[in-house]
Amino acid sequence: MLANFLIGLREGLEASLVVGILVAFSLKVDRRDLISKIWAGVGAAVLVSLGTGATIFYVLAESSDTVQPIIVGALSVVATGLLTWMIFWMARTARNLKGTLEGSMQAGLARGGFTIAVVAFSAVVREGVETALFIWASMNSTGDGLPALGTAFVGIGVAAVLGWIIYRGLLRINLGVFFQWTSLILIIVAAGILAYGVHEFQEVGLVPAGAPVYDATAWLGKETVIGSLLYGLFSYRANPSLLELITWALYLVPTLSVFVATTRTAKNRRTTARSMEV
Repeated sequence: MLANFLIGLREGLEASLVVGILVAFSLKVDRRDLISKIWAGVGAAVLVSLGTGATIFYVLAESSDTVQPIIVGALSVVATGLLTWMIFWMARTARNLKGTLEGSMQAGLARGGFTIAVVAFSAVVREGVETALFIWASMNSTGDGLPALGTAFVGIGVAAVLGWIIYRGLLRINLGVFFQWTSLILIIVAAGILAYGVHEFQEVGLVPAGAPVYDATAWLGKETVIGSLLYGLFSYRANPSLLELITWALYLVPTLSVFVATTRTAKNRRTTARSMEV
């Protein structure tokens, strides 16, 4: 459930910041009439996101016991890919996000209110659809069900409040540090989701299963305090097969290494740019 809260918080905060930037730009150019268009686009994006989540649950509920693990495994792989893309996309574009959105709004001013609504819709729907898929994948891999879904919505609610507070200038947080640390945690979450996808493929014989490499259920099973925390946050399995363990490691180690290197390079560039300005 902690993973779902974190996903809801991070994705919700990204969406809140996007909406705040669009609204602030409308006020800056003295076009308050655009705010209703922005909210119309945001509302449409929320409906599409909820529809995406509902469709996933419906399709899985109606699928047979043979087909369901294949769909679950495939969606887990897709969720891992999207989560990884989102993490690196934010690492590359966080500094220029405001300029990119304002440029889109400026271009849309000459085309009318509908274009502004499309800009808001496009900016938010990506976050919403990704969130629906990520939350489903995390819920399915941990088996927490509706409580985990409620936790995700709590995270989204907290993000909305934080976004409003930041927009009003009542709170200043280092968003770069926030996204950096949540990205590190989400990479570990994604590794667990991917390993779970492999587990589902093993259930129907699409990939070889084999005996568990180790069995720590007695100490780190879902019934234990530490095991439930690890399982709920990172989709940790106390008795993984060799292929699950290899998949987990082959994703986690390179992805973490590339992310740390990318973050460090970006930090060095900012430091160099500031020193040149001085």
